[in-house]
Amino acid sequence: MSSKPSIPKGTRDFSPIEMAHRNYIFDTIKKVYKKYGFQQIETPAMENLSTLVGTGGDESDKLIFKILNSGDFLAKADEKQLETRNSKLITPSIAEKALHYDLTVPFARYVVQNQNEITFPFRRFQIQPVWRADRPQKGRYREFYQCDADIIGSDSLLNEVDLIKIIDDIFTELFQGKLNYTVSVNNRKILAGIIESVGEQDKFEQVVVTIDKFDKIGLEGIIKELNEIGISKEKSLSLMDLLAVRKGSSDLFEMAFTQLAFLSQKIGNTINGQKGIDELAFVFEKLQQLGLKTANVNFDPTLARGLGYYTGTIIEVKVENFPSICGGGRYDDLTGKFGLKDVSGVGISFGADRIYDVLLNNNLYPEFKGDSTQVLFVNFGEKEQNYCLPLLFQLRDTGINAEIYPESAKMQKQMKFANNKNINYMVMVGSDEMASGKLTVKNMETGIQKSLLIDELIEEVLRG
Repeated sequence: MSSKPSIPKGTRDFSPIEMAHRNYIFDTIKKVYKKYGFQQIETPAMENLSTLVGTGGDESDKLIFKILNSGDFLAKADEKQLETRNSKLITPSIAEKALHYDLTVPFARYVVQNQNEITFPFRRFQIQPVWRADRPQKGRYREFYQCDADIIGSDSLLNEVDLIKIIDDIFTELFQGKLNYTVSVNNRKILAGIIESVGEQDKFEQVVVTIDKFDKIGLEGIIKELNEIGISKEKSLSLMDLLAVRKGSSDLFEMAFTQLAFLSQKIGNTINGQKGIDELAFVFEKLQQLGLKTANVNFDPTLARGLGYYTGTIIEVKVENFPSICGGGRYDDLTGKFGLKDVSGVGISFGADRIYDVLLNNNLYPEFKGDSTQVLFVNFGEKEQNYCLPLLFQLRDTGINAEIYPESAKMQKQMKFANNKNINYMVMVGSDEMASGKLTVKNMETGIQKSLLIDELIEEVLRG
C-alpha cells in the first residue's frame, strides 16, 4: 500500500492565488530596488561547503544543509573518522557541497570571482530561495525566499541611508499605511565599545549572541546566560544599564540622539565606541533631514543580529506578533575569506515568506484579476470550436488571458469551471453567432449579457 504523500517540515506548497500574492511582493521589491540603481544577479542554490563554513560564525554553521557526495559517498570516507561518530570530522569527506543559508556569502564569492567585470561600487539584488536546518515554527521555515540588496566597494554611510529609505518605500507600498512597523538600528562598534567598557572584549561574540536574545528571554534571562559564560552579575548589570533605552522625548530621532550622547560619555574612550556612535549619528541625521513616509526608525542598543560577519550598522524590521521581516548590516571584509581584502559592503534582506504571512493575516493583498483567465470560450462542439480558435488567439495576441474549454461538455459544467477560476467573461458561440459575426458575451461578475464583435470584446476586457 502506497504511503500518503507529504513534504518536509518547514516547507510549503503555493497555490495559484498564493503565487499571485508572492509575485506581488517580489514585483514591489524589484521595482524599488531598480529605482535605487540595483542590478539583479543569480547564484547557484548550492555552494562548496568550504565557501559557507566559518563565514557567519558557529551558530550559522549549524544551520547549513549539507549535500552528500554523488554515488557511494562513504567510499572515500576515512575509517578512523567514521569510528569517532564526530560529524564535524566526517562531513568534509562525505559532503563537499551545501545549500546556501543566505545570499550574502554567495554574493561575496561572486564579487571575488567577477571583480574584473564589476563596476564598483556595485549595487546588486537577488531574489532566491535559501535553506536553513532550523526548527520550524511560526514565521520560521527551512526553505524560504530572501530578497537581498547589497552595495559593495564603498565605505560611505549614505549607503545605509539609502537602504533604510528602501525599507520605507517598500513597506509604505506593501502595508498601504494600515500597519505599523519598526526599523531598529544599531552599530556593532557600539556593542564592541559597551562590552570593552566592562573589560569583557575577549568574549565579544558570546556576549553579542546573548544580547540578541533580549526580546525573547528578558533581563533576568540575559544576566543568567552572561553568568554562564563567566561574566559576573555586577558586570552584567553594568552592561544592561548601558543597553537600556533612555527616552526623554516622544520623537524617535531625538531619543536616538539622547541615547547616543549618553553612550558617548560612557564608552567614547573605547577603541570602537565613539566611531560607532559617530556613524550612527550620521545615519540618523540624514534620515531626519530627508524624512520618512511610514517607517518608525529607532536606535536599539540591544540589537545584535547573530551573523558573525557584521562589523558596523545593523538593521532589523519588525511588526507586532511576528519575527523579523527584514534585516541587514555593514560587513567590512566578507570577501577577504576569498582573497579580496578590505572591500566593505552593506546590505539588507527582506524575508518574502514572513512578509507574505503578515500581508495575509492583515488582509493587505489587492484583488488579483489579471493573474488568471479573463475570458473563457464555451465549447459547444467541433464546428463551434474551430470557429472560436482564431478568435481565442486574437485575444491572446492583445495580452488578454484567454482559454477555450477543451471539450464539448454540459453548460453547467463549463459554468462551474468559470466560477471556480473566477473568470470574468464567458463567450458563447453557436450557429447564430457564427452567421452574424457577433459573440454572445456574459460578464460573470454583473450577470449582464451582450452581443459584441471581437474588437468590441477586446476593448471591453482591456478597459477592465
